[in-house]
Amino acid sequence: MFREKTYVERRNKLKEALGSGLLLFLGNDEQGLNYEDNAFLYRQDSNFLYFFGLPFAGLSAVIDIDNDREIIFGDELTIDDIVWMGTQPTLHEKAARAGIKDVRPAKELKPYIESISQKGGKIHYLPTYRAEHKLKLLDLLGVKPGSEQPSVEFIKAIVNQRNYKSDEEIAEIERACNVTAEMHLAAMRKLRPGMKECEISAVIEQVAQANNCKLSFPTICTVNGQTLHNHYHGNVAESGRMLLIDAGAETEMGYAGDMSSTICVDEKFTPRQKSVYDIQVAMHNASVNALKPGIPFKDVYELSAKVMVDGLKSLGLFKGNTDDIVASGAFAICYPHGLGHMMGLDVHDMENLGEVWVGYNGESKSTQFGRKSLRLARKLEPGFVHTIEPGIYFIPELIDKWRGEKQFTDFINYDEFDKWKDLGGIRNEEDYLITEDGARRLGKRIPIATEEVEQERVRETV
Repeated sequence: MFREKTYVERRNKLKEALGSGLLLFLGNDEQGLNYEDNAFLYRQDSNFLYFFGLPFAGLSAVIDIDNDREIIFGDELTIDDIVWMGTQPTLHEKAARAGIKDVRPAKELKPYIESISQKGGKIHYLPTYRAEHKLKLLDLLGVKPGSEQPSVEFIKAIVNQRNYKSDEEIAEIERACNVTAEMHLAAMRKLRPGMKECEISAVIEQVAQANNCKLSFPTICTVNGQTLHNHYHGNVAESGRMLLIDAGAETEMGYAGDMSSTICVDEKFTPRQKSVYDIQVAMHNASVNALKPGIPFKDVYELSAKVMVDGLKSLGLFKGNTDDIVASGAFAICYPHGLGHMMGLDVHDMENLGEVWVGYNGESKSTQFGRKSLRLARKLEPGFVHTIEPGIYFIPELIDKWRGEKQFTDFINYDEFDKWKDLGGIRNEEDYLITEDGARRLGKRIPIATEEVEQERVRETV
């Protein structure tokens, strides 16, 4: 946890932004994997962590602005809990670390909320992302699952705090990024032709655990990089292929790192691989160089698409005017996702609160294929932490579908695309902090340029 003062100040700022009402925070419970006592790896709700700092199951909290109360609801451990989990500080002692003195049994949450409702008080709650939260809202407020009406005021107030990272948060994120970089470096050094994806995935996870970190999301480690979120790890990394890795570490406090790398399975990229890989690196570098306060991130995304189109035109894959190709959406045949996303306590920070607020500041999103997957578009501001991750993918199913529908035939040379269907996908990713006068990469740098990756491939681990 951070200092007690940090959590007190965060809650005070939130109260000032909302002005009145009761703010309800539902912490996460344990969830059975295949039976109750064999639970999924526990993770506390990030908003609960941000304002209360307690990474323990079975807790809820309210900030009652009108009555000037901050209360944590939960139960003390029983002797049965202690037998299995060991002695821990009491719930009162834990709450005190976050500056909370009022701690009440979990069963008192419902009557407390009912008393506020009966007096006409406003109950603010957030969007749900777990079935348990839907059921709790049904019990506490009579809100039927599927008919929730989260408080937009509450959402916007939290987004306007959590989007701007404090110095102590940045230090914690940087620690996650440093471990994340080491995960990728270990994979680059270990990979050899004939190894299974699962063997490399194991190397990645070992580095995280050795640094007392968890994974910030399930690792992507695949020779089929054209499948954007491929979590299958049973393929063999054969000579002549590339291995795409997207992996990140999460610190004990819940802060995330998120990086991607694309590695030649052999010691060197083939000329064919290099010709496309170098275009992806150009996209990446152009995006990083454009980062500064005040620039809309969607403009950086458009820039990355134009760099890609110019590069692939030289290989005969696109034809026509670059600006027209990008405006039409034809470029998304091999760049079907966004350029990056906010990152912090969530690897996709506050995604459950809605991209329209987190990444768009209330502006509407595009519905065009490719552009609709842009998670961050708003003007960049000092304190924002986000990823940069352009990609180039040859997705046979998408190529065949668009060709059959005769889409963008003025811009796409399908005969040439057919020749590249076996290449897979290429993505490299870094994490950046927007500063007062530009941007700063967070964490140790991982090799991106082809020559750097090849040098790392033959370096022996210490």
